[in-house]
Amino acid sequence: ELVFQNFIPLQTYSLPLLLLNNDQVSHPVKLDQDISEQFYMVGPETGRSKIAPGMTASFMVFFTPQESKDYSHRLICVSPRECFEIPICAIGPRAILDFKDEIHLPTCLVKASTEKTHFVCNIGNCKANFKLHTKSPFSVTPSTDILDVGEGIQVTVIFQPMKVGQFQEDLILQYDTGEDVHISLFGTSEELNICLQPEPVNLKKTYISLTSSQTVSLTNCSDIPLKYHWTVSPSQAEDDLSFFRFGLEKEEKREENMCRPSRCESDPTAIHHPLLLSQSLQESKSQMEELWPNTTANFLIVFKPEEAKVYQHTVYCNVTGKQSPLPLRVKGEGLGPKLKLNYNLMDVRNVFIGDKDHYELQMTNKGLIDASFKFSRPKTTFGLCFSIRPKEGVIPPGICQAVEISFHSRTLGSFSEDLLLTVTGQPQTQILTFRGCVIDPTFHFDVYELNFGDVAFGFPATQTCTLFNTSFVPMTFALHVMGDGLGPRSITSTQQVSDLSPKSWQGYPTWDRFLRPVEFTVSPTTGTVDAMSDVSIKVTLCSNTVKKYELALAIDVEGVGEEITILPLNARFDTLTADTRNMLRKFLNKYTFLFFYYSVAFNFITSYLMLTQCFRSFCIHSLTCTLNQS
Repeated sequence: ELVFQNFIPLQTYSLPLLLLNNDQVSHPVKLDQDISEQFYMVGPETGRSKIAPGMTASFMVFFTPQESKDYSHRLICVSPRECFEIPICAIGPRAILDFKDEIHLPTCLVKASTEKTHFVCNIGNCKANFKLHTKSPFSVTPSTDILDVGEGIQVTVIFQPMKVGQFQEDLILQYDTGEDVHISLFGTSEELNICLQPEPVNLKKTYISLTSSQTVSLTNCSDIPLKYHWTVSPSQAEDDLSFFRFGLEKEEKREENMCRPSRCESDPTAIHHPLLLSQSLQESKSQMEELWPNTTANFLIVFKPEEAKVYQHTVYCNVTGKQSPLPLRVKGEGLGPKLKLNYNLMDVRNVFIGDKDHYELQMTNKGLIDASFKFSRPKTTFGLCFSIRPKEGVIPPGICQAVEISFHSRTLGSFSEDLLLTVTGQPQTQILTFRGCVIDPTFHFDVYELNFGDVAFGFPATQTCTLFNTSFVPMTFALHVMGDGLGPRSITSTQQVSDLSPKSWQGYPTWDRFLRPVEFTVSPTTGTVDAMSDVSIKVTLCSNTVKKYELALAIDVEGVGEEITILPLNARFDTLTADTRNMLRKFLNKYTFLFFYYSVAFNFITSYLMLTQCFRSFCIHSLTCTLNQS
């Protein structure tokens, strides 16, 4: 390449061009050129030359510029074996800025900044239109400018490291003519010995809705101001590094969970931040604060729990001089209302069905804040049998509250139900367990059986017993005789003798002989026995059937069941009475005439009572009988 520089317009300049043959044979060479007013070549007349091995051919290139600017041209060398191009350029006037080859910046704290300023002049021979740029952690101002020949400007290189270590980057100077100049930049960053005191922070146990606090300090022992910023996560601290790069002016950022700054009364030169620890940190606008040399910033940790549990939070102080954010681990325990029950398990044992039992629960607030409570019952068969009064309320500190719990069940069976006590501020629900068994009323008869003994046909016999209710609830009952007939009521002997029709003396009553009569009468059949009371029961048997009676008196209890208990009933029909009646029927039907008096003799071996009954019955109809008693 042929280069012309430092030229003056309208003057002619020349440069020699030598072509060397490095081959072992001769080569003819020809130089061709484009038509140009500024460039021309002088050589062999034909423009051709044969060059022997190891020899050169000489040509002269002349340049006559018309003005001070860049020019370019080319020569084409042609040989039998190859063809190549020889560029020719003329470099016009250039601007030159006197930058140093290397710039070393002072040692800097991490996340801080240092700078170095140079006065740069244009020592070239034309106006300088340039740009400056570099890479992080370096920056430069101004980034672009224009300088006339001989003019100068201050160029400031800023070093803002975000990490500890040594850094090297290039400052690139770009001229408008296309040339780039690289200047090496060097910088070193280090950490500052700074920490939060105390760390970690263990706050006092605090009741919900109340507050406790503790102070944390940060001291700047360096000779430069430190910038700091609170965040709630390390990742957010990395995102907020822009505060340190461009933190000379306060910028309003998006809302994040962090600390709220306020003035510290103990040190007018420090900054005071209350850190509200509750379920979450309160939201505020991000702010960058400054800590002056040899001063201390005090931060007040305000603990206001919302639930009774252990809180553990870690917040981060992103401060100049520390590569990683300073963690502040804060631990506090929230205390809820201390509501104590005088029992958590009530075994009510046996409860009578239909009985309404009442139980008293004592709740004492042993804490320092109001205890807001609420009871709830399970939606089960027995759970719905509970009623609570009061169901909810507020108990002041040191006060004892009585709660009445009632249980009223119409269902038999064992139960174990959990009543839930919810206290505002307590994460765990207290359980009050009631267990027991709902039983039917207890009762009994005063006898083990009702024995009617021997009974005569149609002669009512009555037995009496007493039903005792030994429970604490009234008992509604119903009585019936198991195994008694389903037909009409049985007839007495008086009713039968008064009817002398043959049909009534056929050995059966007038009703269907295949449908047994109702022979037992119970009084009363239904009723209610008060708690711890009794009632008399009368059972009357009017026998119309020849048989031995082995039946039972059954009792049904309302709400409990049917035939809960039975009382045996025993009786025996007297067959002698029936035989006597049959003999009388035969005598009257075969040997008697109207309007004549007859007499008949019978020998009875029976009891006096039955004999008297039979005699009385026949005398009503003017029958004469001779009775021999034995």
